[in-house]
Amino acid sequence: MNHTSVSENKQLHLPKNFIKVLILSIVLLGICVLASLAFGSRTVGWNELMDGLFHPEVQSHGANVVRQRIARTVFSLMCGAALGVSGALMQSVTRNPIADPSILGVNTGAALFVVCGISFFNIGTASQYVWLALAGAIITAIVVFGIGSMGSGGATPLKLVLAGAATSAALSSLVMAIMIPRSNVMDQFRFWQVGSVGAGDWNSISLFIPFLIVGILIALFTAPALNALALGDEAATGLGVRTGTLRLVSAFGGVLLCGAATALAGPIGFIGLLATHVIRLVIGPDLRYIIPMSALSGAIILTISDVCGRILGSPGELEVGVVTAFIGAPILILITMKAKMRAL
Repeated sequence: MNHTSVSENKQLHLPKNFIKVLILSIVLLGICVLASLAFGSRTVGWNELMDGLFHPEVQSHGANVVRQRIARTVFSLMCGAALGVSGALMQSVTRNPIADPSILGVNTGAALFVVCGISFFNIGTASQYVWLALAGAIITAIVVFGIGSMGSGGATPLKLVLAGAATSAALSSLVMAIMIPRSNVMDQFRFWQVGSVGAGDWNSISLFIPFLIVGILIALFTAPALNALALGDEAATGLGVRTGTLRLVSAFGGVLLCGAATALAGPIGFIGLLATHVIRLVIGPDLRYIIPMSALSGAIILTISDVCGRILGSPGELEVGVVTAFIGAPILILITMKAKMRAL
């Protein structure tokens, strides 16, 4: 069998362990949903959970608590899926195994624009947050890619991470400079800045859905070409891929997902990094499968992190952004130590 037929044969087969991983992910997702509905400041029993989901005529306190948690759970799943797919796109576009919206400074750019809107334009609604956060995320992504592309060798993984870290530090300083003299802005912004899905409601969900659909469609549409890009720009060009256009469209999809999630839930870090990295380890590098599985994985990680935050912070709650940072930071260190990164 020649090389061409081997490649074609590989394209016809699912990745190793894909079916097992898919079934396990769906089961874990179901468990996460039930846990999110059951646990909180008040833990509900199985009968109350079933009443809240399937018996609208039952108006007990426990059943009503479950119904109130449905929107939060759906919102958590959507944000996790968006951040998971965003991480997959950014890692593919930059060919960087530790790329993530938070690491590349995109979240901080969104935060800067939101705090500017609160300070100077008196904004306060989710719909206003979305457009400002998207603008900040897009501009920051362009700046980071521009800085990371300077010098010899182009945009190497290490240069992009350093550019993201430097940009994030600079923008964080601007955020603090704007907030410190304005106590009212600090009070409003600090709850958003931590990152939480607690404010998720049906209005936020309806606002989020178009961005989620467009971003995931872009990801799925560009996945085959991104597989070619993983072979290198020259090989991808030889296969007919317009690498510049591909990077632009894919990066836009990633920033769209990340920006919308950040606007509505705050800058939640490490979800894209963790979701995509775990999936790549277990099913391989094919982005046609990594992207949908990253959506599932991201939804699972964010939702279980939210549940853990509610349990650990009971009778209050620990914001999910704190939980993901606590989990993600040591994992990022381990990945960075093991990753084979290009030199400057």
